[in-house]
Amino acid sequence: MHIMEGFLPVKHAVGWSIVVAPFVAYGLYTINRRVKEKPEQRMLLGVAAAFTFVLSALKLPSVTGSCSHPTGTGLGAILFGPAAMAPIGMVVLLFQALLLAHGGITTLGANIFSMAIVGPFAAAALFRTAKAARLPFGLSIFLAASCADLITYLTTSAQLALAFPDPSGGFAASFTKFTAVFAVTQIPLAIIEGLLTVVVMNALARFNPLELKEMDVVTTQEIQV
Repeated sequence: MHIMEGFLPVKHAVGWSIVVAPFVAYGLYTINRRVKEKPEQRMLLGVAAAFTFVLSALKLPSVTGSCSHPTGTGLGAILFGPAAMAPIGMVVLLFQALLLAHGGITTLGANIFSMAIVGPFAAAALFRTAKAARLPFGLSIFLAASCADLITYLTTSAQLALAFPDPSGGFAASFTKFTAVFAVTQIPLAIIEGLLTVVVMNALARFNPLELKEMDVVTTQEIQV
């Protein structure tokens, strides 16, 4: 869902940059605090960042000015909370814009908001809700990661609809058109991302069970299973 360089009007590009700034600042604060308190979690933080970078770099053309791809933010949101994903997502998106021509500098704020803020908060909330409902661990992970992907694409569709409302139907008509075009590729990608996240999380739970338990990601019963 990276919106390409120069595609958004200037006022939208500036506006989204202002909106995401406090999220990035607070995310940096939470990461620094966590690393100081639990320096052993640096490796898991690196895994989350790498997972986000690799998955979100796998782009498929979807609509003029944007693309479809997995986001990879669900894993980090589940492990470290949604706030941490804002600065991680900013770094990932900045490197992709500079090195891969994927996204852009002027659209960085809009891309951070959809992929590194809305998606992670949705993933974390859904994971906690599923856990509270005592759903199986794997299903909780799948729902959180896949739905975060879908909500990210819905947010991008809304951003594009705000910038380019339909001449006759306005925002609603434009939003419907963007979501319809995105859905062709994004729905299967969301399912794939959900499954991949389950595989990675199961591997982490197998090799780092006590650490994940301390992070309140898995329970003693889930470790035993």
